[in-house]
Amino acid sequence: MKTKQIFYLLSIIGVLVWSCKKDDGSDIVVVPPRLLTEVITENADEIEDYLNTHFYNYEEFLNPPADFDFKIKLDTISGDNSGKIPLKQQMESIVINVSSSSFSGLEEENDIAHKLYYLSVRDGIEGKSPTVADSTLLRYEGSLLNGTVFDGTPTYQWQYLPFFLRGYANGVSMFEAGDNVVVNNDGTSTVTNAGIGFMIIPSGLAYFNGSPTGSSIPQYSNLIFKVDIGLYVEDTDYDNDGIPSIMEDLDGNGNLNNDNTDKEQEEDAFSVPFPNHTDSDDDNDGTPTRDEIIIDSNGNITFPDTDGDGIPDYLDRDNS
Repeated sequence: MKTKQIFYLLSIIGVLVWSCKKDDGSDIVVVPPRLLTEVITENADEIEDYLNTHFYNYEEFLNPPADFDFKIKLDTISGDNSGKIPLKQQMESIVINVSSSSFSGLEEENDIAHKLYYLSVRDGIEGKSPTVADSTLLRYEGSLLNGTVFDGTPTYQWQYLPFFLRGYANGVSMFEAGDNVVVNNDGTSTVTNAGIGFMIIPSGLAYFNGSPTGSSIPQYSNLIFKVDIGLYVEDTDYDNDGIPSIMEDLDGNGNLNNDNTDKEQEEDAFSVPFPNHTDSDDDNDGTPTRDEIIIDSNGNITFPDTDGDGIPDYLDRDNS
C-alpha cells in the first residue's frame, strides 16, 4: 500500500521552498505546518459541501442488477441526477480528537475535534468488525474529493491497521467483515458476505502537511477510501508478547502509536522508538513482556504487580 504510514519510523517534515536572491544565490526557507484549528475549519467546510452535492449509487445496492459489480460510485447531484439523495442525509460520523503531537513541527495544540464520515453500503456479518488494532483482509481505493485516485488494491490484502492512517483505521473499524474465502474457477479469490463501505476523512486524520513519496496527494487534503472488508484476526497480537494490540492502547484514544512506555530509554540509547504494540519488552527491563504476564488455559490475561505500586510488572522497570 503506497499510503502506508509507519508512525514510529516516519516523521513528517515541513516542505522546503526554494527562493532565489539576486545577490547571494538561493536560500532554503522552511515553511512551518499550519495550525490544526485553522486547517480543520477549511477541511470541514470542503467535506460539508461535498456531502451536500454528491451521492453514491445507492439504488443499485438496493436492487442489484444482474451484472452489478458491487462497486461504490460517487457522482455530483446535477442534471439527470438532480433528484438523488445527498450523502449528507445518509452518512454517519464519529469525532476523533487530534493533538499537535501527532505531527512534527506544529505549535502546541491538544484535542482538536476532527469529524470522520462513513457509510456501510452493504453489511457484512453482524457483530464481526475489526478494531483499529487488528490485522484485516481487505481491498480498498483511495481518492481525493475531486475523484483523483492515488492508490488502491484490486485484490484482498492483509493490512495491520495501526501501520496505516489513523482515520483509515478508525473508518475500517466501523464496517462489518465477511465470513469465508472462496477460490474462483479462474484462480482468483473473494470473500463471501464482505462488508462494503466508504469513508471521508479530514487531513488531520490523514497526511496533514505531509505526503507519501511520489504521491499526488496535496498538503492538507481530505481523502476518500472505499473498502471491502473481508476477514480479520480477532485480538491481533502484532509483537507476539501475549497482549492483544488493542490492549496496548494505554490511553484508549484509538491511536496505538503514541503509547510507548520505554520511549525515554529508547531515546537515551539512540534507538528507533517502538510503541508498545510493536515492542516485545514494553518497559525495556530485559525481561520479555510475555514473561511478566500470566495467561491461563482460556486465554485470560493477568497482569502481576510485584511491588504493589499500581503499575503492572510488564510496564514497570522497577518492580522489585
